Amino acid sequence: MCLTLINPAEMMASTLEEMLKLRTVRGARLFTRLRDERVRCALCERHCVLANSEKGFCRTRINIGGELYTLAYGDISAISANPIEKKPFFHYYPGTKALTFSCYSCNFSCPWCQNWDITRRVPDPLNSNYVDIQRMVEMALSMGCRGLSVSFNEPTLLFEYCLDLFPIARDRGLYLNFVSNGYMSEEALKMLKAAGMDAIKFDVKGDEEAYQGFCGGADVGIVWRNARLAKEMGLHVEIVNLIVPNVNDDEDCIGWIVDEHIRNVGVETPLHFARYFPELTFTEPPTPLGVLEGAREVARKSGVLYPYIGNVRGHRFEDTWCPQCGERLIKRLGFEVVENHLTQGSRCPKCGNGVKIVS
Repeated sequence: MCLTLINPAEMMASTLEEMLKLRTVRGARLFTRLRDERVRCALCERHCVLANSEKGFCRTRINIGGELYTLAYGDISAISANPIEKKPFFHYYPGTKALTFSCYSCNFSCPWCQNWDITRRVPDPLNSNYVDIQRMVEMALSMGCRGLSVSFNEPTLLFEYCLDLFPIARDRGLYLNFVSNGYMSEEALKMLKAAGMDAIKFDVKGDEEAYQGFCGGADVGIVWRNARLAKEMGLHVEIVNLIVPNVNDDEDCIGWIVDEHIRNVGVETPLHFARYFPELTFTEPPTPLGVLEGAREVARKSGVLYPYIGNVRGHRFEDTWCPQCGERLIKRLGFEVVENHLTQGSRCPKCGNGVKIVS
């Protein structure tokens, strides 16, 4: 477990009272107090045990005097109005835009991270970009967004902020979703659902070997457990597997992911195979198109009804096809929906087959 020893004086706050005046420093909602002023964080499944003045693996939570605090409350690192297809969500309010935002850091350490400029930075309460909850909601509405999406870095690190934001946003008619690595605790996922979150996209990085070797020793079983739990709670779920050469592109790994997908979330849950591009410290060439197409074919033959290929603009398998008659139902170009032929009740216009799409 990688913990960081912090001198609270580094943040020019010599007392707890001074520190709590900083807008992005708030009491954490999920932790257990232990002996000798130690605490155990219960936000994600790393369950970091922190002595006084220590930060956890994610670097957004700190123990001060035997209490756990988040340093990232409302500290927004990036914000933009994005098509929901960019997440990607293909069966959730297609063609709409979501106000998408993030904080800093991550509880994984993937060496190919596309948003490393955010995930490798640590929250700085003295130099934060605090966005008030009411302002976030008003921005979404004024920009014509149908909902809010917490993405770019691991959204669970904005847990306390989202618990306060989501009920207000829901009352204003906005949908609410996470784009996540899926490593939150069960209690955190249940609390987010209770606050109004209605959808979550899980990134599945590969098999156990991939998680141990590239994701900071995480346990892939936790991700599948949370995907299954999310489905059981009634959340809309989609799964994405970024296929990275020499990490998770072999037939055994792809077959295992497809089998786990069917076992945990069912054949009607969309499964996206996304193309990797070199980033950060990972220099393997982009995923060959044939590997992506082969993975999709494995999923289709195994019974997955909606297997997709992502990050390949204009590919026919970024479209939605009727699994019963083969009719094209939704045509996409990159992140844009250019045709939607579904009839009322989300049915195929040719055979009448119903498609599970939230709209």
